[in-house]
Amino acid sequence: MADAALHLFQGLGIELEYMIAAKDTLAVLPVSDKLLYSVAGEYVCAIERGEIGWSNELVLHVIELKTNGPVPELDALPALFQENVRTINRRLVSLGARLLPTGMHPLMDPFTQTRLWPHDNNPIYEKYNEIFDCRGHGWANVQSVHFNLSFAGDDEFARLHAALRLILPLLPALSASSPLIDGKESGFLDTRLAFYAKNQKKLPSISGNVIPEKGIRSKREYEEKILKKMYADIAPYDKEKILQEEWLNSRGAIARFERNAIEIRIIDTQECPLADISLCALVLESVKNMAGRRWVSFEKQLNWDEAPLAALFKDVVKNGRHSVISDKKYLSAFGYEKNASCTVGQLWEHILDAVMPRDNPRSRVWRGPLELILREGSLAERILMALAGDFSPEKIVYIYRRLSECLAEGKMFEPGEK
Repeated sequence: MADAALHLFQGLGIELEYMIAAKDTLAVLPVSDKLLYSVAGEYVCAIERGEIGWSNELVLHVIELKTNGPVPELDALPALFQENVRTINRRLVSLGARLLPTGMHPLMDPFTQTRLWPHDNNPIYEKYNEIFDCRGHGWANVQSVHFNLSFAGDDEFARLHAALRLILPLLPALSASSPLIDGKESGFLDTRLAFYAKNQKKLPSISGNVIPEKGIRSKREYEEKILKKMYADIAPYDKEKILQEEWLNSRGAIARFERNAIEIRIIDTQECPLADISLCALVLESVKNMAGRRWVSFEKQLNWDEAPLAALFKDVVKNGRHSVISDKKYLSAFGYEKNASCTVGQLWEHILDAVMPRDNPRSRVWRGPLELILREGSLAERILMALAGDFSPEKIVYIYRRLSECLAEGKMFEPGEK
């Protein structure tokens, strides 16, 4: 997203991360370098395959698929990503592997199974490991969707940043897909984000409250309030300045000024690209309406205190769509006037109808997956429903094998199906 001429929402970028797992046991397999080698003929960090690229991640059992540069709309992306999923799965057959979705592996032991990427960019990963110890679940066992939204100049940046702050706390209610850890129910629907918030507690300025700070109107203010403090705090541990870049920032949405975009980082990977892109489409339309001041002024968005937003975010990470909102001011910021309080799920139903009306033909492709999520629950809820209290390794592998089949076939996961 490097072209500064791309104005607000004119350029969109999506990255999807998947695990590579053994075909039969679903144990993580550290072979992403071999997968990339099978295409490039050498060990590389990334390859481009037309409109979609493949690239490495911190650990060897994760592969990332991403748009090659910004795209103007999302409509074609489910099919493009799905085609690449099928291609990768075909290439993984010879390695005895398959792609596996969701935000975390339910059975992985990161302390014994973590293998860092050993090729180009390895100094970055080794430095992270040296400072934070990347063998934990929050580092080695995470898969997410990154969604980039373009902006041009300070005015558009400020509008986008302010709008995202209000919407971020609601996202895990729809996107949570990581309810298990070490073969047990974690107590959080979004376990990945429970770790995300404390991954870098050694240096709290890196993630802040996850919900970004208020009152930021420009690139200069962002650098002063967020980036410079973060770089100063990590400098004693990073004398070579390996990590002092924008991507060190671990807030829920981070400024990527070098590509003129803000990147959303708190969406768990779903069961198939259609589900991922449908969630991104809803986020996009919601942010467009918020940034367009449909329900609340820019000044109010800009100066909304992060403490209640962060508290709501933590509640939603744990309880998902069942979290209750009793803040009438917050509800009115989305045009919700029906009751003095509602669940996050009810608020999302209101937002969906407001930004993706049923009679809008462009909404139809997205509404199907989104209505299933609102009706049956996030993927995390559906996984727990399918397990029905049986957390034996055999049952977990059975359910996650079904999830890998959903990914391979490009279909939504429904607990009752066999």
